Amino acid sequence: MRVVITGGAGFVGSHLVDRFLGDGHEVVAIDNLCTGVLQNLDDASENPRLTFIRADASMPLPVRGDVDVVLHFASPASPVHYARLALETLAVNSTGTAHACDLAERTGARLIFASTSEIYGEPAVHPQTESYWGNVNPVGERACYDEAKRFGEALVATRVRRGSLDGRIVRIFNTYGPRMAPDDGRAIPNFVAQALAGRALTVYGDGRQTRSFTYIDDLVDGIALLAAHDGARGALLNLGNPEEVTITGVAAAIAAAAGVPLHIEFRPLPADDPSRRKPDITRARALLGWEPGVTLHAGIERTLAAWRGARPADV
Repeated sequence: MRVVITGGAGFVGSHLVDRFLGDGHEVVAIDNLCTGVLQNLDDASENPRLTFIRADASMPLPVRGDVDVVLHFASPASPVHYARLALETLAVNSTGTAHACDLAERTGARLIFASTSEIYGEPAVHPQTESYWGNVNPVGERACYDEAKRFGEALVATRVRRGSLDGRIVRIFNTYGPRMAPDDGRAIPNFVAQALAGRALTVYGDGRQTRSFTYIDDLVDGIALLAAHDGARGALLNLGNPEEVTITGVAAAIAAAAGVPLHIEFRPLPADDPSRRKPDITRARALLGWEPGVTLHAGIERTLAAWRGARPADV
């Protein structure tokens, strides 16, 4: 099988590269390195079945020959990065998604579009089911990401209904693990970097807002299952861990795992930051037989071990 992965040098994308290479497939990874880094592909770079193309995924994808699966995962994904790259985020999730659909339709490949739990916004439904339409500020500071992903979903769903596209959509809830960038700006990489450096852990707002954190290996398992499923055309699935925790609870867990005292520095909550987040994964269980197997405690331990093994400049 030949698999094209946009955003292949990013956090999630590079783990997908490893997974599909490990399963014996040929992989074409595409990334313009605006947030991804080649170091993420160190483990894969010696594999002759990997081709890396440095290119902007918001442009027509420079891929020739047969393709079996297209994974469109190119996009800044943290508030820090998509605030800096707002127009690029809009482009890669709109015109970039169209180009990914074009490649999949031309080659008869399956397409998986990486959407996000952020399309639910400040949720009025809890936990969030795929049938919930969300509550998003269309002109707020996060709209470049939230609305771009909503548009990408609409584009994929429309092309599935009106054409020959075998498209599938995954709404990814907060995912963490090795290879998250130290400047990512999201809670777990922030806390891990701060704890290992002996600094106070920065919490925005009062820390009582909740998230559901998924370890990267669990997410990759779900995506691989969806890519392999013969009867999933048009599927829309939440992929996340239903274990809901407060942000201060996560900070305390990371400080304890790192063996450092818990010191928290509170800062103002960013605009449109959601107060609750928890996936309903009934559909993923029913269609794929998937559910996360890595507990938050185990995932934090693995993440800390990976970061401790990184070069000091990386942390």
